[in-house]
Order: sequence, then structure tokens, then C-alpha cells
Amino acid sequence: MSLSEARFHDLVDAAQEEIEDVFDHSGMDVDLENSGGVLTVRFENGTQLIFSRQPPLRQLWVAARSGGFHFDYDESSSLWICDANDERLGELLSRVTQEQGGEALEFEDL
Repeated sequence: MSLSEARFHDLVDAAQEEIEDVFDHSGMDVDLENSGGVLTVRFENGTQLIFSRQPPLRQLWVAARSGGFHFDYDESSSLWICDANDERLGELLSRVTQEQGGEALEFEDL
């Protein structure tokens, strides 16, 4: 069953809130901006992570220094999964936060 547009937006909003919460509680020096449904994380070194929603595809896209990643929501696991390599969103975020910010954070619920 495919996601309704409303459920898709609710899921992306929840994921972005969780991401913001993890960064807010981490003590890392980052700037967070959520505008028009796009969440941008700016690290102290000038690199960015950008989370954008793609409603027609029902995907969450992540742009990082290491590349672009497209995530589909998996209802059975209640997780966002990368369509290219089956990596969980939380795993990708831990990895790219280490690469770009020098600190590995835990995004356990993603």
C-alpha cells in the first residue's frame, strides 16, 4: 500500500523533528534551518546536510558532502530506507555527521 500524501508529510515532519532534537541535544555547534519543508544542517566547517521531501515520489532526499541519497518509508519496519543500498536513515546520519561534523551522533529512532 502506498503512502497517502498526508501520511507522507506527517512522516517527514516527524523525521525532521527527530533529527533537529538529536542535534539540539548533542552540543554540536550546528545551525538548523527548517523552511518550506526543507531542513538544512550547517556544520561549523561550512558543510551542510539538506533534507528535502519529494511528494510525487513519496521520498525523503538527503544531500551530504558524500552524495545524494533517496529514502523510501518502509511500513513494516517503520523506518526510512535508502533505495540504493538499504541503509537506514539513522545509519546514514550517524555516518555523515561523523564525516562532516567530526562527531558520531546516534539517530536510533530513524
